[in-house]
Amino acid sequence: MAEKLRVGILGATGMVGQRFITLLADHPWYDIKVLAASSRSAGKTYAEAVGDKWKMDTPMPEFVKDMIVKNIDEIEDVTSQVDFVFSAVNMKKDEIREIEEKYAKTETPVVSNNSAHRWTPDVPMVIPEINPQHYEIIEAQKKRLGTTRGFIAVKPNCSIQSYIPCLAAWKEFEPTKVVVSTYQAISGAGKTFKDWPEMIGNIIPYIGGEEEKSEQEPLKVLGHIEGGEIVKAESPVISAQCIRVPVLNGHTATVSISFAKKPTKEELIDRIVNFKGLPQKYELPHAPKQFVQYREEDNRPQVLEDVNYEGGMGVTIGRLREDNIFDFKFVGLSHNTLRGAAGGAVESAEMLTALGYIKAK
Repeated sequence: MAEKLRVGILGATGMVGQRFITLLADHPWYDIKVLAASSRSAGKTYAEAVGDKWKMDTPMPEFVKDMIVKNIDEIEDVTSQVDFVFSAVNMKKDEIREIEEKYAKTETPVVSNNSAHRWTPDVPMVIPEINPQHYEIIEAQKKRLGTTRGFIAVKPNCSIQSYIPCLAAWKEFEPTKVVVSTYQAISGAGKTFKDWPEMIGNIIPYIGGEEEKSEQEPLKVLGHIEGGEIVKAESPVISAQCIRVPVLNGHTATVSISFAKKPTKEELIDRIVNFKGLPQKYELPHAPKQFVQYREEDNRPQVLEDVNYEGGMGVTIGRLREDNIFDFKFVGLSHNTLRGAAGGAVESAEMLTALGYIKAK
């Protein structure tokens, strides 16, 4: 790319906003030009606004420390300096929907990490390896918004990333029923063990809204466009339980699955390790070269061994075996703040850029 696109980060002081900064600090296509947050942080330097709440393992990049944080509500000021924005704001869902649409209506594309627009019928919810064709709905969305280049695109929930690649790779075998339990890291709640010491040695068997997201969002990702909206797939039927566990990064899933056309174990492994998409074809900066790896060892995947596979953007599958009630069962692992959150949004922006939806103003 001859000239880098100018990027703004909405909700830049939070954990996901911080992750966006670390991912974009040396990005070959994008330059961070604006950091925006609530009125509490506006007017301060970024270092002052974050204070002692920097949660990344790597130090805060020097170039952002003295950037003055803008007020997220001063939309014209923010959008006048950027070509598109990432959204990681921490607000009520109706407020998020409203402010993201306001940004889009300034002819500024919004790539959102938030869940507020995931079920807006003309907003694409995309994992670039799986359903980039859903970006075609953007044209219908633009008509609704009255824009020529402004739109909203979202990524799905972090809890589904460790098993939905398999559902997509195994589509030819027609998955019919899925029972999944996810064991979710505390960073998914924006926490570290310093913030949440009561999670040490603890498990909480409830995460608000996660079971519904884990059961329904895969169906939108696997759905199709019809009549100016995305219609979710009718199958498979998914039953989910979501548990918070004392792990910093990494969502693990145990999955049992039935098929209309029963495959062999060898066929299932072949399909996942050879599963590629447009990000690999276009060699996007944050796309894993190998989207899904399969580990033969009985004790893999493990968070400590596998969560950072392909820089945290790949998915690891293991323990695939026949099941006494369903056809097969397996264990999946993905990095929830990279593949599942900010990293997935960055790859989505790269895909949108490569396809021509995001351009310089």
